[in-house]
Amino acid sequence: MRRITGKGGGDSLIEMSPTESLSDDGNGYHQHASSSTGSLQEGQPEIGKQKLSKDSVFFRDGMRRIDFVLSYVDDKDCEKKQERRRIYEANLREAGLELETEDKSESEDGKTYFVKIHAPWEVLATYADVLKIKVPFKLSDMPDDREMPMNWLSTPFRLPKNIMNPEPDYFTTPFSKSKSDLFHIKNKDTFFPPSTRNRIVYYILSRCLYVNEQCGDKKGIKRLLNNGSYTSAFPLHDSRYWIKSKDVNCESERYDLYKYWARFFCFFKEQPINRVRNYYGEKIGIYFAWLGFYTEMLLFAAVVGTICFTYGFLTYGDNEWSKEICSDEIGGKIVMCPLCDKKCSYWKLNTTCNSSWQSHLFDNVATVFFAIFMGIWVTLFLEFWKRRQARLEYEWDLVDFEEEQQQLQLRPEYEARCTKTKENPITKEMEPYLPITSKCARSCLSGATVLLWISLIIACIIGVIAYRLAVYAAFASIMKDSPANHLEVVGPYITPQLATSVTASCINFVIIMILNLMYEKVAVWITDMEIPKTHLEYENKLTVKMFLFQFVNYYSSCFYVAFFKGKFVGYPGKYAYMFGSQLRNEECDPGGCLIELTTQLVIVMTGKQVWGNIQEALLPWVMNWWGSRKARSHPESLYSRWEQDHDLQSFGQLGLFYEYLEMVIQFGFITLFVASFPLAPLLALFNNIIEIRVDAWKLTTQFRRPVAAKAHSIGAWEEILNGMAVLSVVTNAFIVAFTSDMMPRLVYMYAYQPQGQMNMKGYINNSLSVFNVSEFEGSSRPEEAENPMWLNITTCRYRDYRYPPGHEKQYFHTMQFWHILAAKLAFIIIMEHVVFMVKYFVAWLIPDVPSDVKARVKRERFLVQEYLHKYEVDKLIQQRQQGDKECTCTPMIYPTLPKHEVLSEVL
Repeated sequence: MRRITGKGGGDSLIEMSPTESLSDDGNGYHQHASSSTGSLQEGQPEIGKQKLSKDSVFFRDGMRRIDFVLSYVDDKDCEKKQERRRIYEANLREAGLELETEDKSESEDGKTYFVKIHAPWEVLATYADVLKIKVPFKLSDMPDDREMPMNWLSTPFRLPKNIMNPEPDYFTTPFSKSKSDLFHIKNKDTFFPPSTRNRIVYYILSRCLYVNEQCGDKKGIKRLLNNGSYTSAFPLHDSRYWIKSKDVNCESERYDLYKYWARFFCFFKEQPINRVRNYYGEKIGIYFAWLGFYTEMLLFAAVVGTICFTYGFLTYGDNEWSKEICSDEIGGKIVMCPLCDKKCSYWKLNTTCNSSWQSHLFDNVATVFFAIFMGIWVTLFLEFWKRRQARLEYEWDLVDFEEEQQQLQLRPEYEARCTKTKENPITKEMEPYLPITSKCARSCLSGATVLLWISLIIACIIGVIAYRLAVYAAFASIMKDSPANHLEVVGPYITPQLATSVTASCINFVIIMILNLMYEKVAVWITDMEIPKTHLEYENKLTVKMFLFQFVNYYSSCFYVAFFKGKFVGYPGKYAYMFGSQLRNEECDPGGCLIELTTQLVIVMTGKQVWGNIQEALLPWVMNWWGSRKARSHPESLYSRWEQDHDLQSFGQLGLFYEYLEMVIQFGFITLFVASFPLAPLLALFNNIIEIRVDAWKLTTQFRRPVAAKAHSIGAWEEILNGMAVLSVVTNAFIVAFTSDMMPRLVYMYAYQPQGQMNMKGYINNSLSVFNVSEFEGSSRPEEAENPMWLNITTCRYRDYRYPPGHEKQYFHTMQFWHILAAKLAFIIIMEHVVFMVKYFVAWLIPDVPSDVKARVKRERFLVQEYLHKYEVDKLIQQRQQGDKECTCTPMIYPTLPKHEVLSEVL
């Protein structure tokens, strides 16, 4: 056995000798040899194409399992591709893999060759040792005391035990080839599950050379896919998803996953997370575990949010300020100043009657309670997820899993593109590296590109704001005498403000989607340009870039409405204009900007979720339907398992990344702006119930089986969620203080109510200032044609707290304005401190790792040491009894040691 090493020397493959690749002398296990052309064993009768069903996951001999499949279309005009494939496949055989080729005449299109790959026991055992893959060695003796009281209530939501826990609970330890008889090996063909087998094969495929060693260090299946030498590389699904495999040796886990997990009618059932992990690997398993846990926690937020909304609905009739706005005696006699220059006329306050009633549904006392509740909820969610994650780490053998091992050391792309080498201070081996000057230059270019695209988003948002300002005047002029105003049901709701807000939100949503599609490719390109060292580093860099862009893209319009609109307007006679243009800054309705923030949030959030689910489900289905249209007419026995999977879509290395991104953006909507829309968690809950089944359905039915990958956490997304949790407390405090009218109302009720009563009578008149219309400048004075027939006024009202004309401080802010500002700032400080204190107390109170998990980890480590000690002692005694004279060790060292000394480090 020798190592095949590339020029960089960072990673190496182990070449098996002919005898090693056929048998394992230490275990007496014999494997079938495979010929260089992938034919059957010598002397075995060839099975005709019509006799043997090709819907199988085994070689033609029906015994060796297909662990991976490569496909290519033979291009006779390109000898370079043929030479690459020839060298690559020869190196795969030298590494111990067995190959079998399906001729193009056997394929459905008559053009595609399929190379089936099998990893024999010797290869699996060797690389399981190298990669430190944990395997079972003893049944767990720890009691399962997680039974919940009144557990029978959850029976309708439970799945059968054989589906939820397909395997018994074992204690595990990293595999060692030299101690293979220590482990719980019943059958070497099934000891390593298919997900582990395809992970090991992919490790070899990623590091095998496709040129001669003297020609360079070009290696890896990714580069061969990029240069067109192969068209695809994938592990096989074990059966069709709608029917079990007829082969009794096939597990048909895909069928079970579809039946109990991927169908929409299972939406109320728990997820078979352990089976998902066994089939797809830990990385995909932990995503669905997180998504399921997030959905469960959303239930509590949705219930409280619905109660708060119901409170607003039930107190609809107690809304004193809306009564005053709608009253003919008060709102009907108050004439408001124009909302834009020239084209907008004077208007009566009672025209905003409906919007003020709508605003009360979300802008009430319950809003403050819900904002505080969500600050605590997000902490509970993150803390309980840490506990859930710690339990999964133990159950899935990831407790001592190092990130470097998880990501299989260096990326092949890094090794290929880094021409310089240096000594690794830990391993003392030469490995490729990227010079610091090149790294800094690439990082600066990457950062500049991200800033450029974020600036582009901000420019688009400014464009949408300019649209709102320019179009509002047009809507006001057009809709003044519109026939729609006379419609009984919807007429009162069709206002220039609503038309402007809805159209601007829709345009903003379209811009968001277009920029999304463009930036995704740019983000991948600049991340590739940085040449990250490991897969973990690559994913983290891409995660930060994509999230920063998406954060600005999705939330900037909401931030504008929440914190900028109506805040820098000026007052009649001295309005503020956008960047010195003739576009006047927008004002809020007398009912406040909160209802507009709610509209913006609903359109962007709902539109994104609906579009995302349609795109995720419909697009792969249409592409698969079109791609397999010819093959569907063939008999099942002739439509091979590898061709069926070849016709499916590729999940891709970043497939899971986009799923996380979608959910984290949703998490931002329900936390950062939830004070403006208490029903946001309810919408997110409904979406996630559908999302889980859509993701499961498309992964099980529409995509090729992804290569299994390990992950012991959700990675960089956890830090992003923590950051958004902190930011959400600040944004919700500012929304309650500055966007809603909660603080002005409370200040009026407690300090400025003229009769000293604890009610809101007179609030509307108190909150509107007076302006002398004769002081309008010519550029902002309404045109005569725009003024209504009833107009005969000397003053108009506007939303602010300023002294009236004729006062010695006319148009300066009153003392009430400063009292309200002080109350707003005091509320922000108090709310933030209260919520943060509760957050940190809850985080301190809830341990990250459950006590029973700690006990299990200690028990497992104790048993590993005890079993290893017993194994070595028994081995030495056995050697001594056999009279092995070649043994030069001192057998009495271990047997004479007391057990407590051997295990002292563990205890």
